[in-house]
Amino acid sequence: METKSIMIVGVGGQGTLLASRILGNAVISEGYDVKVSEVHGMSQRGGNVVTYVRYGDKVYSPIIDKGGADMILAFEELEALRALPYLKKGGKIIVNTQQIDPMPVITGAVKYPENIIEALKASGADVTAADALELALKAGNIKAVNVVLIGIMAKNTSVPKKVWVDTIKKTVPEKFLDVNLAAFELGYNL
Repeated sequence: METKSIMIVGVGGQGTLLASRILGNAVISEGYDVKVSEVHGMSQRGGNVVTYVRYGDKVYSPIIDKGGADMILAFEELEALRALPYLKKGGKIIVNTQQIDPMPVITGAVKYPENIIEALKASGADVTAADALELALKAGNIKAVNVVLIGIMAKNTSVPKKVWVDTIKKTVPEKFLDVNLAAFELGYNL
């Protein structure tokens, strides 16, 4: 199998690291070689977080170069826009339509960019935009945005749904399992 490269981007506290663990564990259980690399940019203070996940028959590096990502899973609109240069021509972006103001916007130094989804579509990317926050709330907890997005992404991979569900059961703490399984279903069925 040709190596697949997925970037997961968001803001500290959104659950990007759990999402990368679920993705990594799911593709490992399908027998793929997997490499994961996490980059934290002041994530404890709401800064950006980027995770590279690469899988295939044999993967030598977790790093994704510009123009090398098959898919970007973005937990926030501005992070999707920042990651856009890493997407392959015609690649897929799954983006949560939530907007989280970064510090320069909070301090009034700059304005949050407008029409980000339209800009992503204008780039030629295959864009799926979803209000994952609303779906997470329907599932029972706004913190389940990450698993809603995993559900949307799962439908766009060759990994069977049962593998994703089993992986969530093994990866998510039991006390949060029902909410996360509901979040996954809402994303998967979107």
